[in-house]
Amino acid sequence: MAAASDTFPALLLIADGLGDRAVPELGGQTPLEAARTPNLDHLAARGESGLLDPIAPGIRGGSDTGHLALLGYDPYRFYPGRGPFEAMGIGMEVRRGDLAFRCNFSTVDAELIVRDRRAGRISERTGELAAALDGLQIEDVEFRFKESIAHRAALVMRGPDLGIHVSDVDPHADGARIWEAHATAEGDAASAKTARLLNAFVRRTFDILDEHPVNVARRAAGLPPANIVLPRGIGASPDLAPFDAAHGVKSACIVEVGLVKGLGRYIGMNVIDVPGATAGLDTDTEAIGNAVVAALKEHNFILCNVKGPDVAGHDRNARGKVAIIEKIDAMVGQILRAHGDSLILMVTGDHSTPVTYGDHTGEPCPVLIWGPPVRCDRVDRFGETAASTGGVSRIRGLDVMNLLTSYMGVQEKYGA
Repeated sequence: MAAASDTFPALLLIADGLGDRAVPELGGQTPLEAARTPNLDHLAARGESGLLDPIAPGIRGGSDTGHLALLGYDPYRFYPGRGPFEAMGIGMEVRRGDLAFRCNFSTVDAELIVRDRRAGRISERTGELAAALDGLQIEDVEFRFKESIAHRAALVMRGPDLGIHVSDVDPHADGARIWEAHATAEGDAASAKTARLLNAFVRRTFDILDEHPVNVARRAAGLPPANIVLPRGIGASPDLAPFDAAHGVKSACIVEVGLVKGLGRYIGMNVIDVPGATAGLDTDTEAIGNAVVAALKEHNFILCNVKGPDVAGHDRNARGKVAIIEKIDAMVGQILRAHGDSLILMVTGDHSTPVTYGDHTGEPCPVLIWGPPVRCDRVDRFGETAASTGGVSRIRGLDVMNLLTSYMGVQEKYGA
């Protein structure tokens, strides 16, 4: 391993959904190209740039699979489904062998026809509803349940002989009757058991919640009741190597969304919450920057994700995406003023979310790497077009930790 004098701390800064397409509203530029980014341009002019396919060229990845790859875990081998990370992200315990689901509080009628998948985007008293469901026991399986943000929640099933090959209950559309979960593989007794007990749990949530005092009050106020829970996206807790041991670092995770917090907790990162980090366009990037600066005093690897560019992309809000990128640029300047003489900094995205499309796409994200040992190419600004000519060339997410740990001086030599 490299001598201590040759080592550097590193920050992997993910502008969520950073990549984009040409936007007519912005004169044919992408939001990143249209934004005023003096700090990112400074880094690009003094470092190396390129393009990054988080999963593989053309693959429309999610934030979960993208972050797995960026942190060195092949999503084709290790992706467990979103449920376990969602559950851990809101503080639930997920043990090896547990099954986990994303859930919605939803509104159904007496025939279990979905009238509102999000129960009017309920935002109050969901903790009371969750408490009425948490800890239910059906046969030999325990159901742990916790509310998340607004209408969202997470469910963990814990018990023997459970299988993962189970269809959704959530029909993903209003006006449809809830689906019956079923095993998706013939002869899979464990998954058939999971499906049978999951259906029983969903029916029990309706029996408990339909006349719950929270929903009595919502009906009286003319609001749709949150009278059923609809699970989806089953996942089994994966066997992931602890991040610090795998890479020879001491890491911290400073992110806004529960999904990535859950992944960070699962692989043993120190997850640091930041008041004011709202996962939106109005997020407090200065507070996030302060948290990064403080964390670098005790850790030599920081994962930081700012969600706003993805939010703007989904909302088809070109000007909003420009604005949040400019806030991220100012945050980069803030971090550089504190640690610029000794830091390896990589900036990229976990996927592209073009504002002209409104969802994730398969285009690569621009990437830049800067720091004392990093070689300089001829790129002089940070943007999709400029980055395509850079010295990094085109890499995949699984290359990121190899590059960073090499520059950090903490990577073991491969071979003699």
